[in-house]
Amino acid sequence: MLTVVLRGLAAASLAVLPLTLPSPAHAAETLPLAEAVTRLPVDTESRDGYDRDAFRHWNTGANPDDGCNTRNEVLLSEAVEPPVVGPRCRLSGGRWWSYYDQVWVTSASGLDIDHMVPLAESWDSGASAWTAQRREAYANDQGADASLVAVTARSNRSKADQDPAEWLPPAAGVHCRYVAEWVATKLRWSLTADEAEVAALHETAAGCPGQSVTYEPAA
Repeated sequence: MLTVVLRGLAAASLAVLPLTLPSPAHAAETLPLAEAVTRLPVDTESRDGYDRDAFRHWNTGANPDDGCNTRNEVLLSEAVEPPVVGPRCRLSGGRWWSYYDQVWVTSASGLDIDHMVPLAESWDSGASAWTAQRREAYANDQGADASLVAVTARSNRSKADQDPAEWLPPAAGVHCRYVAEWVATKLRWSLTADEAEVAALHETAAGCPGQSVTYEPAA
């Protein structure tokens, strides 16, 4: 009798097990840049209702216990020569490479953290329909290296909220990398692209036969 009861309990446990297991993580995918561009859903853009404050940043970062916000965590992650971290995550010293314009920077204050796909562009491309929590996750995304990048304030402000049909980095040699990271970010967050943007992406991709795109869908 005891054996029958134990078997029944075991069977019941197995029956509910799939309901209690966590969902599998989204797998990363790598594909050629030209093919990745074709994965972007094409749609018109609208900036109706856009407000930069709809994207809360910088928050407490990937590690809330380190005393650094997202901006400083990215600076620490991308430093070629690490800065000294003082009270309240004040950074001094260090050295960074701004790949947009191929410039060395030796002061954290001389850097901006660029959203690869600017907040306004993400709003135009689908983020307007997101929850506030998802917009915050996007604005502070450290789950992919391409999402946030430390670059000179000058190059970031030159870019502003423009897409690759309107702006590419001043250093021509990094265009393939830049466009690949732009496409990876849009695919990661299921953002759309307008026709002019897609045409510009295809044009650049044609000159980047060896460039690949790796992305993992955001949770």
